[in-house]
Amino acid sequence: MVNLRINGEERTFDGDPSMPLLWYLRDVLGLTGTKFGCGVAQCGACTVHIDGQAMRACVVSMANTAGRAVVTIEGLDPNGNHPVQLAWRSLSVPQCGYCQAGQIMQAAALLTAIPKPSDGQIDDAMSGNLCRCGCYQRIHAAVRAAATGV
Repeated sequence: MVNLRINGEERTFDGDPSMPLLWYLRDVLGLTGTKFGCGVAQCGACTVHIDGQAMRACVVSMANTAGRAVVTIEGLDPNGNHPVQLAWRSLSVPQCGYCQAGQIMQAAALLTAIPKPSDGQIDDAMSGNLCRCGCYQRIHAAVRAAATGV
């Protein structure tokens, strides 16, 4: 049995401990904001926060979530008003939107760790999150805006 906290709620999982966290979030809890992209932690579509760190839910087993706190895009801000989410909307970042939850979660983790990142730090932190539509300039601008409060 795995006990964990998801978006502030205590949860218990009594299934296969090797099941990826991504499937628990989407298929068991119905939290579909976290997306499946590649299944091998290379695209970032499934990025969530685990104990405050950005991690890829597709490769984190349920066994590795025991006693940990997980935050999904649904739990980042109950009203969708986290500074990164506000910047994303203000700058109309998404095109198709598929990768955006993972992008936002990665950006939020960056700004928690480094509140005023340099352009290079933004590029480095966001480089593991792929956007098939190529919205990288808008993503970078939104991270910068969230960091500066603009």
